[in-house]
Amino acid sequence: MSGSELAEEEEQRKKRAPWGVIALVLLTGLALIRNGSGEFDVGPPQPASAAAADSRVQGATTFGGAPAPLPYAVPDRVRIPAIQVDAPMLAVGLDAEGWVDAPPPEDPNLAGWFTGAVSPGEKGTAVVVGHVDNSQGPAVFYGLGALKKGNRVEVARKDGKTAVFEIYGIEVFEKNNFPGDRVYGSKGAAELRVITCGGGFSKQNGYNGNVVAFARLVEVR
Repeated sequence: MSGSELAEEEEQRKKRAPWGVIALVLLTGLALIRNGSGEFDVGPPQPASAAAADSRVQGATTFGGAPAPLPYAVPDRVRIPAIQVDAPMLAVGLDAEGWVDAPPPEDPNLAGWFTGAVSPGEKGTAVVVGHVDNSQGPAVFYGLGALKKGNRVEVARKDGKTAVFEIYGIEVFEKNNFPGDRVYGSKGAAELRVITCGGGFSKQNGYNGNVVAFARLVEVR
């Protein structure tokens, strides 16, 4: 790794927020939710109870045969074949009000990588966010709640590598009772969380929850 690359990685590490800060933001509600319309004849699919992450898996620190974590690299594109997602990514941080920022709502096929966490493939928990819908219809992560254990999420990185993650749980959590430690706490391996809005919807308050897909690194291409 060159000196400039090392400097960039160190700068990114300094910018990362501890999981507790991220969790506090999510307790207030993700910015994505504020832009979801929820006003379609059929709402987005919600996770089945059988898709909940196994606590024994979440507590594990290593996985048999898992590849070594990757160094820092900016993600470029996310693909989830099971729900026909193939979307470019852009970096998002916190907005002026302290919410996790979201991709522009007018572009339905766009995902965001939260720069306060690690990059996808690094040791730790990376975070990818996206809208469930907008005023025109379904958006990039509309089908997230339909994922099943064993489905894969592929993140193409700007270093030319693709980090492949396997889903081991999909759940919906109320915003007012968001389990930050469980969702964001490091498991000692390279993991990924894909988040969108979900749960019940009202015109007054929007969506009342977040759908979270839990995944771990299983392959590097």
